[in-house]
Amino acid sequence: MSENTATESPLVKHLIQLAEPVVESFGLELAELQFCRESHGWVLRLILDSDQGVSLDDCAKVSREVGHLLEVEDIIEQSFQLEVSSPGLDRKLKRPKDYIRCKGKKAKMTLRIPIDGENTFVGVLEDFKDGVVTLATDHGKINIDYDQVRKARLVVEF
Repeated sequence: MSENTATESPLVKHLIQLAEPVVESFGLELAELQFCRESHGWVLRLILDSDQGVSLDDCAKVSREVGHLLEVEDIIEQSFQLEVSSPGLDRKLKRPKDYIRCKGKKAKMTLRIPIDGENTFVGVLEDFKDGVVTLATDHGKINIDYDQVRKARLVVEF
């Protein structure tokens, strides 16, 4: 699921190990798992993805199965709310396959190190190959090393 497992807590790693097989049994991917404290309490958030899209019914099925599994396993000490959703129209781009899947779509990227004095770019994702994202902006194409992307998400156009 995640390329950043080294930065995840042992609990989050365990939750991923529990949830991922359930999600995959429905033909979906676990794009992201978050366990965090919010203003109303603890939230376990599962973001599901699929090349065919994620339906409300998919989210409900995964929620029921994962919820049941978490009750049986009883590994979360705090009371929490389980949220299961799709990435949405303005989805975050976190994994290399996210860039490949979203080729041809408009994205906003913030870089760790500026290029020509700029660290935020908006353009169309043209390619992702050998760890390099090609973004077509209004000022031309730029190639960005995947490791230099701090955050990226799709831009919704109406």
